[in-house]
Amino acid sequence: MTAIKHALQRDIFTPNDERLLSIVNVCKAGKKKKNCFLCATVTTERPVQVKVVKVKKSDKGDFYKRQIAWALRDLAVVDAKDAIKENPEFDLHFEKIYKWVASSTAEKNAFISCIWKLNQRYLRKKIDFVNVSSQLLEESVPSGENQSVTGGDEEAVDEYQELNAREEQDIEIMMEGCECAISNAEAFAERLSRELQVLDGANIQSIMASEKQVNILMKLLDEALKEVDQIELKLSSYEEMLQSVKEQMDQISESNHLIHLSNTNNVKLLSEIEFLVNHMDLAKGHIKALQEGDLASSRGIEACTNAADALLQCMNVALRPGHDMLLAVKEQQQHFSELREQFARRLANHLNNVFVQQFTQALLQLYNRSYFLSVPGHDQSSTLAQHSVELTLPNHHPFHRDLLRYAKLMEWLKSTDYGKYEGLTKNYMDYLSRLYEREIKDFFEVAKIKMTGTTKESKKFATLPRKESAVKQETESLHGSSGKLTGSTSSLNKLSVQSSGNRRSQSSSLLDMGNMSASDLDVADRTKFDKIFEQVLSELEPLCLAEQDFISKFFKLQQHQSMPGSMTEAEDLDGGTLPRQHNSGAPLPVSSEKDMIRQMMIKIFRCIEPELNNLIALGDKIDSFNSLYMLVKMSHHVWTAQNVDPASFLSTTLGNVLVTIKRNFDKCISNQIRQMEEVKISKKSKVGILPFVTEFEEFAGLAESIFKNAERRGDLDKAYTKLIRGVFVNVEKVANESQKTPRDVVMMENFHHIFATLSRLKISCLEAEKKEAKQKYTDHLQSYVIYSLGQPLEKLNHFFEGVEARVAQGIREEEVSYQLAFNKQELRKVIKEYPGKEVKKGLDNLYKKVDKHLCEEENLLQVVWHSMQDEFIRQYKHFEGLIARCYPGSGVTMEFTIQDILDYCSSIAQSH
Repeated sequence: MTAIKHALQRDIFTPNDERLLSIVNVCKAGKKKKNCFLCATVTTERPVQVKVVKVKKSDKGDFYKRQIAWALRDLAVVDAKDAIKENPEFDLHFEKIYKWVASSTAEKNAFISCIWKLNQRYLRKKIDFVNVSSQLLEESVPSGENQSVTGGDEEAVDEYQELNAREEQDIEIMMEGCECAISNAEAFAERLSRELQVLDGANIQSIMASEKQVNILMKLLDEALKEVDQIELKLSSYEEMLQSVKEQMDQISESNHLIHLSNTNNVKLLSEIEFLVNHMDLAKGHIKALQEGDLASSRGIEACTNAADALLQCMNVALRPGHDMLLAVKEQQQHFSELREQFARRLANHLNNVFVQQFTQALLQLYNRSYFLSVPGHDQSSTLAQHSVELTLPNHHPFHRDLLRYAKLMEWLKSTDYGKYEGLTKNYMDYLSRLYEREIKDFFEVAKIKMTGTTKESKKFATLPRKESAVKQETESLHGSSGKLTGSTSSLNKLSVQSSGNRRSQSSSLLDMGNMSASDLDVADRTKFDKIFEQVLSELEPLCLAEQDFISKFFKLQQHQSMPGSMTEAEDLDGGTLPRQHNSGAPLPVSSEKDMIRQMMIKIFRCIEPELNNLIALGDKIDSFNSLYMLVKMSHHVWTAQNVDPASFLSTTLGNVLVTIKRNFDKCISNQIRQMEEVKISKKSKVGILPFVTEFEEFAGLAESIFKNAERRGDLDKAYTKLIRGVFVNVEKVANESQKTPRDVVMMENFHHIFATLSRLKISCLEAEKKEAKQKYTDHLQSYVIYSLGQPLEKLNHFFEGVEARVAQGIREEEVSYQLAFNKQELRKVIKEYPGKEVKKGLDNLYKKVDKHLCEEENLLQVVWHSMQDEFIRQYKHFEGLIARCYPGSGVTMEFTIQDILDYCSSIAQSH
């Protein structure tokens, strides 16, 4: 092993300026034995770097090669496997664990000992040595073959230290005293050896000379021991004397301990009594307020609130262990429970009476208003004009203000007696649902009357009970043995819609050809409907928000936490029942108090959605254009409500109604398209501008004014696309079916009207349709001009067609005049048949024919006539060109000129 160590030092580590300190022959555990060496090395240069190097013999076996090296600072754990028994296996934990088996336990121990010494000397981070004997970490490895290796290792580990300045100075002085210190090292060493022997002899003599002093010292020690014995005897006597004192002091200490214990117990007992007195003693003033406090005055409510809070604090005090076993505590708790039950019952009865009183007062106001509407013999429209000018809902703010004084007491009742709190909640919903049903129905009836301007005569007006008896009957129905509402609601008068003299009797439609068109309706009526519908929504929105805010504050539901009690899905909201409770009396859980508020709002305002749907149906029946107003207004209110609370009752209800309005809007568009397809035209009269084209213009103009800056602009754009496609298809259909009016005239006039409408309104989503309408108008104008003008100089036109045919056959243009059928004489005969008088007569007949085809409302006669004039001049120029090319120098010309044509056309247009 020594030879291998020297060989490795020479061949591998010396070239790298490293020193080999320890070596162990190993192989990997659990694999085929391929021996290698693990070497512990240090660098010769500072700073010193310590490494563990794996060296493997080459495959040829001639030399060793360095395979891998690890820095010692990366070594975390050295595991020797067993600290007691000899075991050649060990593990080194670097970035991963390497398992080795040494060739002998001695080599393994020597290597681990060297690693430990290097760790102690060079590394701040200490390596964890596991299953390693502590003796191995302190002593050298046993002698043997490796003695020289381990000894050399210790010398290497105990590395030479530099001399300090004083040591260097002493060595220099010593070397200066000997001339041969530098030139003859052996003579210098021999001299030093002689001097060392002299010093050793002097030391021995000094030790022998000090024997007398040692004897004296021993004698002094013997005397000291005798003195110590005497002191111990005195201390023993003192201890016997103090023993009796100790017993007396123990008795005194025990007595003091008992006194201290008694005092401690008295203090603790006093503390417990003070705790119970301070926390479970309710003031007499509070007791009186709970038993007799005035719940009608503000001062009395404040006193009752303070007393209820004090009672709740006394009942909820956290008792210490054992307090509940005291008889006084039990009696006090029983007293508190009786006070709570008594006050809760008194509070619930008072609040229920307040509900009834407010309900009665609201009913009186409602019947005062309804009485004037139902008095027999009165003109109802005039009565409404006098008493219902303002379309408003009753204001419940005074009622809310009065009830909010009890908000804290309701919170107390909710936490102490949930059953009574639940009963009050149910009663409030019952009262309010009936009251709001009457108010809202009356409100919507007035709105319907304002929309239609009339009411329906009904025998119910004459049979309505007087307001005093009706209110009495309603209030009596509110009281029962259980405080539940049992009275049935009396229905209010239902108002029906009848058509007035200036309105259509049936549902209006854009394309209702049998009834009056939408343009016959007064624009002021539509504006009136829009204002009434907006006022209805503007009145409902603050009413719902105010009631929701009051419910959250009064019933303490504004916190988004789970609370007991909720509306169950199985219960019908119209049934008016609050959640049932379990058999144990514990309230049902609810997901959130937001859901509780929404369910209460649904119960209270259950009539809003049906009434809104009825109003929407009425508006759609009055005029289908009203669906546009309703869609825009309702969309805006839904958007506003969703910004406040997307899950609120108001947002949900208005959203449902908006769906109905959107369906009506879509249905209206579909009906209009269907009626376009069903339109019939008269066979005996001109077609002119089709009714649905005019209706589309009216619809688009109105829609643009309504949907300006509206949230639902996309719905209108979709409707535009559907309608304009229907208009295009059905214009072409009517044009194809027209018998009296030419197809090109129907297409030209209607698409000109459509193009003018789209250009004026500037609807961005219909830009492509506007271009298409213009193209169709232009194409059919040109087609009609060519078709109507035809060949005004028929014989001349046939003559020149023959000339063009000869030229097409290959005859040169200047040689055409030599053809017998197309010579100059034949040309002159044909020209003489078309003098200017005949041409003007033909143009005049053409003008009359065009005038019969075109309608006056579109005013396209002059445009068509000008196009025909241009077409005639084009034909004239074509004939002149053929004469010039085929009959050069013949002097043959037409008997009228282009200026004559212009004069003829102008004269004809002015004469008509």
